[in-house]
Amino acid sequence: MDIKRESIFISALRTLCNTLGGMIGIVIGLIVISIAIATLAKPKMVADKTQLIIAADAEGNRELLPDSAPVVLKMNIHGVIGTRDLNSKTVQSQLLDSRTGALKDERVKAIFLHINSPGGTAFDAHDIYSHLIDYKEKYKVPIYAYVDGICASGGMMVACAAEKVFSSPIGIIGSVGVLMGPNFNFSELMANYGVKQRTLTKGKDKDTLNPYREWKPGEDQSLKDIINHDYKIFVDIVTKARPEMDKNSLIDVYGARVYDPFKAQQYGYIDNGKSSYSHALTELVKAADISGAYQVIELKVLHPVLSDLIERKSPLFTGKVKHELKLPSELPTELLNRPLYLYAPTLQDP
Repeated sequence: MDIKRESIFISALRTLCNTLGGMIGIVIGLIVISIAIATLAKPKMVADKTQLIIAADAEGNRELLPDSAPVVLKMNIHGVIGTRDLNSKTVQSQLLDSRTGALKDERVKAIFLHINSPGGTAFDAHDIYSHLIDYKEKYKVPIYAYVDGICASGGMMVACAAEKVFSSPIGIIGSVGVLMGPNFNFSELMANYGVKQRTLTKGKDKDTLNPYREWKPGEDQSLKDIINHDYKIFVDIVTKARPEMDKNSLIDVYGARVYDPFKAQQYGYIDNGKSSYSHALTELVKAADISGAYQVIELKVLHPVLSDLIERKSPLFTGKVKHELKLPSELPTELLNRPLYLYAPTLQDP
């Protein structure tokens, strides 16, 4: 009898293992098929989607209201602009989705920018600003901004899409300027150790600022012209959006410095330097002519689960795990070698 019980146990265990093995095989097969389909249909599969989240209103309420309730779209401009979670594409996704689904029929009556950003790439900052301006003009909705920490450089450009900018009493505001770099030159170090290099190029100044040779006088002029161009656009946007800001003072006095909210209000960067989330949101609701209960909604951008696999960034494709030790002053890879509207004092010349 003992032998029979053992045989039944082993048989059941074998059946269980076979079943689990089969299930694992099916799951692996489905993953492989999904990756293959996603790779072939990459443009469709990697499209970012948004998830609707209820945020607090001016009174701190977060209860779900009927679909007929007017909506204030809260857009979080948090972190470095131009990185994966905050760029032109993610902002555009939020704006597009704000007119569909549960928010269709023009439920969105205003946009509330919640800013805590040092800026980022000039392209993304300007593109986000442009998307907001286009949205405001097309749908006739007011945009207010509230600074909850830092609103510098590209963050300041995004804030210029708002009719009014509020800030908590503690914060960092300003830094209207352009940055590119840092660029290093190792030519003397290489000469000391007898190291030589050769870069093959075609086209005048194709290897501009090559770090492995001596830089030629004036070879960075084309980059300086781009920076000057981007700076002029930045200054024009700020002085147009902030009518109390004197253009000459911005260029010659304030420069790319940052200020506390009280001085920022005095110089014209913002409208109120001693506000709060509740106060700023209440003022926006008034400007939007919203009466009664309203819903504050965030649209969180969700990246596709398989996006890293599709884009072949996963260790499953590369075959290696990446280990990094970043210095405090090191820029994210998305920001390298491009003009930046970024407040980064550790990267700037003294």
